[in-house]
Amino acid sequence: VLAEVRVGDSIETVRFFHCYKRGVDRVFVDNPMFLEKVWGKTGSKIYGPKAGLDYKENQLRFSLLCQAALEAPRVLNLNNNKYFSGPYGEDVIFIGNDWHTALLPCYLKTMYQSNGLYKHAKVAFCIHNIAYQGRFPFTDFSSLNLPDEFRGSFDFIDGYELPVKGRKINWMKAGILESERVLTVSP
Repeated sequence: VLAEVRVGDSIETVRFFHCYKRGVDRVFVDNPMFLEKVWGKTGSKIYGPKAGLDYKENQLRFSLLCQAALEAPRVLNLNNNKYFSGPYGEDVIFIGNDWHTALLPCYLKTMYQSNGLYKHAKVAFCIHNIAYQGRFPFTDFSSLNLPDEFRGSFDFIDGYELPVKGRKINWMKAGILESERVLTVSP
């Protein structure tokens, strides 16, 4: 199943693959922004060409992942039978995991709920590693295609000089503030 999502200034096509195993629907998202980055193809790491160095387009890559996750229940026919556990309908709970999925609640509110879709959907945001927060230059905020009302949820200043000194956007901060529930894997 194919779906199109707006990432930055372009439209990207994502492909969904589904597997139903042990009572759980598992949906996989495919796009060249992901596959071109993995070990088997390029010898690179998943987040960057080498440990400690991020890909410049990581914001776009994970924006694509968040939007694809929100589209999956809408475009996949997951009806309740021996191969699927759905249907999911409008009452979906999305579970985000770390900064990579922190845009889920923001996109849910602006792209769907503001248009009458997923009215009762919620996001539970789970933090596994708070050391990695998805910090980027504040000037990159516009590439996320979010309204200005979300700027405050992302606005962040820390003592680090990377990726830039001073004001940044912080995905994890936005995920914490905009989600209905925040969970951690340990105290």
